[in-house]
Amino acid sequence: MSSAGTGQPLVTGATGFAGSHLVDRLLESHPRVHAWSHRTSHGATRDRIDWQQVDLLDRAAVFAAVRAARPSIVYHCAGLPHVAESWTNSGAALQVNVMGTHHLLDAVAAEAPACRVVVVSSGLVYRASDRALREDDPLGPSEPYGVSKLGQEMLALKATTPVVLARAFNHAGPRQQPAFATSSFARQIAEIEAGLAEPHLRVGNLDSRRDITDVRDTVRGYEALGARGVNGRAYNICSGQARRVGDLLELLLMRARVSIEVRQDPQRLRPSDVPVVLGDPGLAERDTGWRAAIPIEQTMDDLLEWWRGQVARRVS
Repeated sequence: MSSAGTGQPLVTGATGFAGSHLVDRLLESHPRVHAWSHRTSHGATRDRIDWQQVDLLDRAAVFAAVRAARPSIVYHCAGLPHVAESWTNSGAALQVNVMGTHHLLDAVAAEAPACRVVVVSSGLVYRASDRALREDDPLGPSEPYGVSKLGQEMLALKATTPVVLARAFNHAGPRQQPAFATSSFARQIAEIEAGLAEPHLRVGNLDSRRDITDVRDTVRGYEALGARGVNGRAYNICSGQARRVGDLLELLLMRARVSIEVRQDPQRLRPSDVPVVLGDPGLAERDTGWRAAIPIEQTMDDLLEWWRGQVARRVS
């Protein structure tokens, strides 16, 4: 058993949305970064990244990978990210988000017990409320995804290694999969502009209000918790402002280069959609100095430009 780290941080889920941005962020201050992905290593040719394909449900593989990496800190971003998908595949959400975390924490305890782990949870672990949620508010998720993240938290808080919980609320920006509202809007706009689709943008519920932070601010929050968060404590990583989904759509439509009609698609409505999800980021700011800084207009600009680039590569 070894507790000596290599001095390199480790990011699980490093090819995912937040994970990939976190790797970029950490490379600004670290000579190298360990990066785990489940299936493929999209950025495997990039310098200064030590990629490894690791299935978190394979306990022996996780132990071996932690033993080989001996990280200085772990940012656990891996997991099933789709709230909508959790309704049709709740077993997978529980397996990946709970059992995968269990294997990782056990491996760190055995192979690098002094290593701190930042476990990325979700603002959806709270009981629904129409006011800004604080870390001591009642827990009571209303969706299978939130249940899986609460199970993840309960495991993490019993770990023998130093653990900090990041309760991430919604985040958006370049690289986000189109299963998420703003990214779906941006992709559809880019496809319509390129002539790949009719000028009809399909949407779900536009009246939901969500606390949305730029993903680059979100991963800055994870880094701040890794450096200055209090062990055993949960922190909201959020903007503290709830935005109507329809208003975010309007921001994107204002940037569109063609006229687009909006149509509601019943298939995009969830079985249960919490009207308001809003967090209070005060504790993270007090303990670490972190706060969201990137304007939502820049987030929407960058998201749409990223999708325009993706679409352009498809048609070239």
